[in-house]
Amino acid sequence: MKKALLLILTILSIYSALAQNYPYQSDVLWVATPDHSNWLYNLNEEAKVEVALYEFGILKDKLEISYSIGPELMPADKNGKVTLKDGKAIISLGTLSQPGFKDCQLSVKIKGEEYKHHIKVGFEPERLQPYTKLPTDFSAFWNKAKEEAAKCPMEVERTFSPQYSNDKVNCYLVKLQAFKKGNYIYGYLTMPKKEGKYPVVLSPPGAGIKPMNPLKDNFYAESGVIRFDMEIHGIRPDLSDSTYQEISKAFGNGNNSYLVNGISNRDTYYMKKVYLSCLRVVDYLTSLPQWDKKNVIAQGGSQGGALALVATGLDSRITACSANHPALSDMAGYKAGRAGGYPHLFKNFEGTDTPEVLKTLEYYDVVNFAKQVKVPVFMTWGYNDNVCPPTTSYIVYNSLGSKKEALITPVNEHWVSTQTRHQILDWIKRNLR
Repeated sequence: MKKALLLILTILSIYSALAQNYPYQSDVLWVATPDHSNWLYNLNEEAKVEVALYEFGILKDKLEISYSIGPELMPADKNGKVTLKDGKAIISLGTLSQPGFKDCQLSVKIKGEEYKHHIKVGFEPERLQPYTKLPTDFSAFWNKAKEEAAKCPMEVERTFSPQYSNDKVNCYLVKLQAFKKGNYIYGYLTMPKKEGKYPVVLSPPGAGIKPMNPLKDNFYAESGVIRFDMEIHGIRPDLSDSTYQEISKAFGNGNNSYLVNGISNRDTYYMKKVYLSCLRVVDYLTSLPQWDKKNVIAQGGSQGGALALVATGLDSRITACSANHPALSDMAGYKAGRAGGYPHLFKNFEGTDTPEVLKTLEYYDVVNFAKQVKVPVFMTWGYNDNVCPPTTSYIVYNSLGSKKEALITPVNEHWVSTQTRHQILDWIKRNLR
């Protein structure tokens, strides 16, 4: 028991260390403060940022700061230097004449070491609209795909996982047949031990090929919610880290990535299996005798946030959705001369800027699923995120026509705090039927 407790505390301490906007245990701290408290400006309005730098908590003075400024994730259009006076400096970021974000990249050298920081501000982002078009046969394509996938029998293997269970929660490793016969996915099902009827939550994973640990989300089951943390590749999530690293090297990076596998055709794209497998998880969750027969929630972050919105757009059984900084959103946005969504196909992969790929994306982009959503949605995102940029999160949010609520945390990069994660569960509970 002591060893298990030590393991849990170690995991939580590592997670806490990673989930910070500034380098962990660094002697140097940047503080960048826009002259608008919400970090938002009108079009053609000048934005200014006050920069301060601390070493050991002591305000530095007379240091030269280098900066570069440009539209989010695009080449800089302004470079310069400024010297700290009385420990601070003001930098003008200029403005934008079209909705979007500007990014100010900062760097300084102290004792031969370079320290970097950045800050983004927005210009009427509530007016951002997707570049990605909605195909006229979007619904027909996915309705046909769902009908075909539904023919696949649901086979279930469930194994008790004592290492992830406690006095309030039972955890099971689940293997599900999905999409086509012989195709499987995995996941960890966490359930309250106490007998009763409970809401169910589908939680797809973030991007990558990596092992899973459901401990950090046990608070769902401890609070009376059944949760399924989903694996999407058909690889056992309890394999060793080293095994997963080998698998990831084989088909998780660059043009070997699953994110571009078969992308030139809407019928062969890898993500078709993933999207439809999310619905098989809903099949499974709604078959549980402990389900309350009313509430099915989709929740996730990054790629998981994207898949939560996709599942909600595809499946009328889902009654609410929560998505953090969703990936796979307006991925073709770079064609409009601005930031596009993760995985940044036209920047990170070769040979993807083709008419065939652009057409495929129309059937898989989150913005087009967001337009199908009819249930309450909660979204949260930060401005300093370069993985899933705020431009694309706003575009998804602006595309929603259902009841919606946003928690915007400007300073956040690609993470959410523990407090926000609990706030998401609170929102889910407020929106139960």
